[in-house]
Amino acid sequence: MSLRVLSDVQSFTVFKALDKDKVIHNFYRLLLKEDMESYSDFVSSLYKTGTDDWTQYLCDKVMSLENCIVKNTCEKKDIPHSIQEALSFELGILQELSQMVPDDFKMKGFKASWVTHSVNFESEYYDRLSHIEQFGFGDYARFTTFRLELTGQEPGFVLKPVEYPDPICFSDLIGYDLQRQQVIANTEILLKGRLASNVLLYGDAGTGKSATVKAIANEFSNRGLRLIELGKKELHLLPKLLDLLAKNPLKFILFIDDLSFQENDDDFSALKAVLEGSVSVRSNNTVIYATSNRRHIVKETFQAREGDEIHRNDTMQETISLSERFGMKVYYEKPKKDLYQEIVFGLADQYGLNIDREILALKAEQFALRKAGRSARAARQLIEQLSAQEENPR
Repeated sequence: MSLRVLSDVQSFTVFKALDKDKVIHNFYRLLLKEDMESYSDFVSSLYKTGTDDWTQYLCDKVMSLENCIVKNTCEKKDIPHSIQEALSFELGILQELSQMVPDDFKMKGFKASWVTHSVNFESEYYDRLSHIEQFGFGDYARFTTFRLELTGQEPGFVLKPVEYPDPICFSDLIGYDLQRQQVIANTEILLKGRLASNVLLYGDAGTGKSATVKAIANEFSNRGLRLIELGKKELHLLPKLLDLLAKNPLKFILFIDDLSFQENDDDFSALKAVLEGSVSVRSNNTVIYATSNRRHIVKETFQAREGDEIHRNDTMQETISLSERFGMKVYYEKPKKDLYQEIVFGLADQYGLNIDREILALKAEQFALRKAGRSARAARQLIEQLSAQEENPR
């Protein structure tokens, strides 16, 4: 049986790239050699992934593999009959592989075990294709957050998955409900496949601007939303990134955190061109969310204010023009005393902190004075410190 199945595997075309996966490669080698060393290598590599479920492991890899079928589906092209035939044949073989158990291999001695279960690969695969805008493919199916990293090869960058993104969600956020609802409503437009506004979240530091964006990405990841974070120095790559994502069935937040520019900054022009006026047309599946502590983003110097009235007006217009190119601007101001206390008390409840409310309110005001003012960040830092002290009393 092993040699017969191996011969079928060697004829793969649609799923040929599965062999690049270490666990699957080791399984193929086990089919070929059927010796104890190959058996041990396969089981060991499977265990190292944190599971003993061979069926689920193989199924997950099959469902997320980027191949010609996925490409045609994303581009809404018909799949040629010959490719459909190959797909059906290979899914049948992969299902057969997923059901193989230790007793199918005749080596003598102790054999570490794995588990299997019944899965219809073909129906699962076609169901996944029909909902590709929700599940994605490749790394987009396995991860929800990415960072843009520069490389020396075209297109000049790679999207690096973030294995452990910030897990913050809506229930962790207290206050700023109006601001959050504005950004959520805009994100809903994006998820419906319509052209959403680029959003500038601006205002005082530590008020939860970045947390809002990350929480939205986490809450809507099961609806096909992904977050790509890029820094100021990568902004010149935005047109290439938009081209890369244009045919992707998922929806993307392009997240630029803590955005600010100096005068005559090349990155300023790059972002300005993408927001409006570039030859690149933004598709309905991407939106730019940027945070800044400045409304007009560009740091103004005394030098910029010098010169005649025409020069000063031109400088101010250039400064204002970037922030005005965002379709939506959402303001986050430092919390007043009532909101600050609401955030502190809410976080105390989340952390299970056992402390009198009057004492906590006093500590919160004292802490805010040391931190140069009230903010959601200061509230969280205080509660984290008090929680640590409660867990480790002197």
